Amino acid sequence: MWMDMGNIAQQSSSLKRIAQAGLISKGLVYCLLGILAFMAAFQVGGQSTKNTDKEGVLNLVYKQTGGQILLGLLAIGLACYTIWRLIQAFSDTEHKGSKPKGLAARARYLFSGLVYGSLAIYAIKMTINASSGSGGKSGNESMAGDILSKPLGQWLLGIAAAIIIGVGIYQIYYAISEKYRKHVENVGGTTHAKILLNAGKIGYIARGIVWLVIGWLFANAALHSNASEAGDTSKAFGFLANADYGSFLLGGVGVGLICYGVFTFIRARYERLG
Repeated sequence: MWMDMGNIAQQSSSLKRIAQAGLISKGLVYCLLGILAFMAAFQVGGQSTKNTDKEGVLNLVYKQTGGQILLGLLAIGLACYTIWRLIQAFSDTEHKGSKPKGLAARARYLFSGLVYGSLAIYAIKMTINASSGSGGKSGNESMAGDILSKPLGQWLLGIAAAIIIGVGIYQIYYAISEKYRKHVENVGGTTHAKILLNAGKIGYIARGIVWLVIGWLFANAALHSNASEAGDTSKAFGFLANADYGSFLLGGVGVGLICYGVFTFIRARYERLG
């Protein structure tokens, strides 16, 4: 029995380290994404919205001194995040259960794991091939094209757009309702802690705005049966930049994404993981 307890404790400790490495890597991606968006908003250093996506973040890391090593470390961290999310989804370590609400939560973990798993694979390919990417269509644009090629493709793409918009609305609700606080219950009640917690609220709102814009782009692609109108964060940032007061709007979203990255670091430190 004592051996079983020891094994459980060891597994829990290992899972905690995996989750922390994953959260730190995710936070770094969002901080860099926010920096790129802010730079694009005010055209700092000639930065534009064309490469302000997660692949653009990986390219930015790759181009630094020792970039291959840094990118390899980031890829390992993203793989850790993927493993943690898959364990949450299939082993139900969060005790969500098998009822519809619990299955929906576990499906979100699975989706999150797959998204960051694909990003980890991209980073690994860049590291091995010593290449900063090949460009071409965004993943979302290619996916929209695949959906439109199916029977009832416009309707299916419209449903996908509605789901993405729903995710954006939920992210904003998650921020306003302060449900995000459950991740960092141990952070304390000091003024410094409250400032850090506000980073979570700002971050989730900014993330929700990005999801809403991406959903809007998908809806237009469905309405016009034109996959090129869909897009990822780079096209969403371009949409924001072209709006009234676009520089300030995009700059604010960029700051918000940096705040989300900072909050993810806080989660790595204070969340009960494992």
